[in-house]
Amino acid sequence: MKVLHIDSSILGDASVSRQLSQAIVKQLQAGNSTAEVQYLDLAQQEIPHLTADILMGQNAEQSALGEKLIQQYLDADVVVVGAAMYNFGLSSALKAWIDRIAVAGKTFKYTENGAVGLAGDKKVYIASSRGGVYGDNSPADFQEGLLKTVFGFTGVTDIQVVRAEGVNMGDELKSKALSDALAQVQAI
Repeated sequence: MKVLHIDSSILGDASVSRQLSQAIVKQLQAGNSTAEVQYLDLAQQEIPHLTADILMGQNAEQSALGEKLIQQYLDADVVVVGAAMYNFGLSSALKAWIDRIAVAGKTFKYTENGAVGLAGDKKVYIASSRGGVYGDNSPADFQEGLLKTVFGFTGVTDIQVVRAEGVNMGDELKSKALSDALAQVQAI
């Protein structure tokens, strides 16, 4: 089993989404001793934001990086994404990664019936953390909804969210949110 572990929080060791993504990966490794993990820390490895030159393949270095990121994604059997909510959405670093892996002809294609994903047959875990409490299907959630849409667009249908929310609303709520989320991880 090949696992692609992505973290995107800018908070380092203080990050709840990083704690959750690491717990998920450890749980996966406990269940599969031959698991190979590739780690991508988007707060450390800069992925430049999409530009016209990058999109049109006019920057060889960035084209090579894009191909590498796509191949990592396609090769993975399991993708674990640590995603903290920033201002109702994703970190810009995670969005830059999405812009590099959502590529027509590579991870999806257009047909006469619409888009068809090419990267399916994998499991995605979203380790989500939020300072406030939003719940499922919140109109203020442009974090989990966007991730589910992107992964679904590339053909992935097996998506599980492990969420800790309210982590900036006091120590008691943060502790409960983390405990509840880690209990979800144990069930993986």
